[in-house]
Amino acid sequence: MNDWRQISVYPDQTIRETLEVIDEGGVQIAIVVNEHGQLEGVATDGDIRRAILDDLDLDAPVTSIMNEDPITARPQEDRQSLIDTMRARRIHQVPLVDHQDQVVGIQVLDDLLEPETRPNPVVLMAGGLGTRLRPLTEDCPKPLLEVGDKPILETTLEGFIAHGFHQFYLSVNYKAGMIENYFGDGSDWGVDITYIHEEQRLGTAGPLSLLPERPDETMIVMNGDLLTKLNYAYLLDFHHEHASVATMCVREHETQVPYGVIETDDQYVTGLEEKPTERYFVNAGIYALEPEVLDLIPENEFFDMTQLFEQLVDRERDVTVFPVREYWQDVGQKEDFRRVNGEYEEVFE
Repeated sequence: MNDWRQISVYPDQTIRETLEVIDEGGVQIAIVVNEHGQLEGVATDGDIRRAILDDLDLDAPVTSIMNEDPITARPQEDRQSLIDTMRARRIHQVPLVDHQDQVVGIQVLDDLLEPETRPNPVVLMAGGLGTRLRPLTEDCPKPLLEVGDKPILETTLEGFIAHGFHQFYLSVNYKAGMIENYFGDGSDWGVDITYIHEEQRLGTAGPLSLLPERPDETMIVMNGDLLTKLNYAYLLDFHHEHASVATMCVREHETQVPYGVIETDDQYVTGLEEKPTERYFVNAGIYALEPEVLDLIPENEFFDMTQLFEQLVDRERDVTVFPVREYWQDVGQKEDFRRVNGEYEEVFE
């Protein structure tokens, strides 16, 4: 049993404080207890991300988002029964409580199961020209530019490996030979790497039409010029929890209007707001996709991921967004490259 006290909060603590506890605890959950140690509810990583999407005040009490009636178990319950319960309810953590509802521990599904690699394939789009980074990319493809002490794409690869992924496809075009020579078949990292060769520019989704075989599992697709500390297991959990055919990772972006904004009704002024801040969710370049969506991607034609999502929405399929609150940076321009080099040691080492 894990030390539940390290992941516990009180009902009057804020969503923001709970977020910090979840991040530090590393098991995707915080247990809400009263002053006597009795269970009041639980708040998960997914609850926090939904609160962000709903634009809830993160300084509101955790009780506003917690599950007041979570699945629990007794401390004497056997291992297989716990596994069966968690799998049946599609949950990954169960608080252990005694007959007085006092919390005495927590069981985490990953701790109960034998370690195993994830069967989900990962497709990394690494064929971009890196035009905005010239002259840095004149002799080196952008995914091989070093940030910290290693290429961008190697940091990404190692991030996936740390979460159990082992099957990778690299879509390559510009200076493809350099990327293939560096990563080879992936054996130096203990993984399998297969290359998808774009003979022409195919956009951010088109290369998926060149996969040598249709995957059996949910796949993760990611632009190869990103650096992030996203927990990809959380993304898959969120995607499956909502029974989505496609999930797009998004980042919150704010833009301040430099002028006072006037609200009107015909010729009458109804309100004024000085330099308001507009809040948006923008595409973060990371996706979870079910194999069936490949049917919508034209073969060997330019096709962007936004076009794929638009078609899925038009067909009224279940499409979700997953807010990335972890470190994320697109390395698209020189100032981005300088920024991530300054941040790399603190974030990734």
